[in-house]
Amino acid sequence: MARADKATAVAELKNEFEGSAAAVLTEYRGLTVAQLKELRTSLGENAKFAVAKNTLTKIAADEAGLAGLGSLLTGPTAIAFVNGDVVEAAKGLRDFAKANPLLVIKGGVLDGKTLDATEITKLADLESREVILAKLAGAMKAKQSAAAAMFAALPTNMAQLADALRAKREEAGE
Repeated sequence: MARADKATAVAELKNEFEGSAAAVLTEYRGLTVAQLKELRTSLGENAKFAVAKNTLTKIAADEAGLAGLGSLLTGPTAIAFVNGDVVEAAKGLRDFAKANPLLVIKGGVLDGKTLDATEITKLADLESREVILAKLAGAMKAKQSAAAAMFAALPTNMAQLADALRAKREEAGE
């Protein structure tokens, strides 16, 4: 690879690191081209999966301010640059790795913090953003319904109390 090509590759990798929400580093040794194509398809629009040279990746990561990735750059490395939902991409990689044990998740970076393989797996175990938002909305609606019921009960209870007091006075007066 000529020096100009290397500089271009480093610039592209740096832009990918800076422009993505997360990056997951994997080892793809032993996977066929068809399996890599299947992985790229399964990640969909959420992530871009690219094979990269370790030396160029290390330089690009350092330039992007991600110095912690150097220790993960051993063996053949492919990087999933995540632009969409990080949890969905992590789930896609985890599920593909379960079906194809030759894909090894090494670690990655999320919001500038270096993650190891177990943290990526924990991230994949989270529910998607949509599910969490739906649960939050449901909880907020339940709290509002409970508050509305309590506020509606106050006048009703007051009316019942006043009626009971009136009935007691009439009883005492007779």
